Amino acid sequence: MERFQPQVAGRARFAPGGMQKLDCAETPRLLLGLNCFEPGQTQRVHAHEGADKFYLVLSGKAKLVVADESRDVAAGDLVLAPAGVSHGVVTAYERTVMLVGMTRG
Repeated sequence: MERFQPQVAGRARFAPGGMQKLDCAETPRLLLGLNCFEPGQTQRVHAHEGADKFYLVLSGKAKLVVADESRDVAAGDLVLAPAGVSHGVVTAYERTVMLVGMTRG
C-alpha cells in the first residue's frame, strides 16, 4: 500500500452503464476508494453490519440518503453512515466523485 497518494481524485473513471468504484487503499481495518457517478446514476440503498462508512464529496453534486434522511450534497461535504444504518446515492445531479471509506472488523 502506498502511504502517499497525491491527487487521488485524478484517478476517477466514469462509464455510462453505472457507477464506477476504484480502490485506493486497503488495510485489515479500513477500505478507501472512489465512487464515480455520471449524471443520473445511483447507488442502491444498503447497509454494512459491523462497518462504519463515510462519503467525502470531492467534486460534483448529488442526493444521498442515510437512514430516513436524504440531502443534497456538494464538494466539501462529508456524510457518515454508522454500522447497520442504510445509506446510498439517490441520484447524481452532475458528474460526481466521492472518496468513500469503510471500517472493517
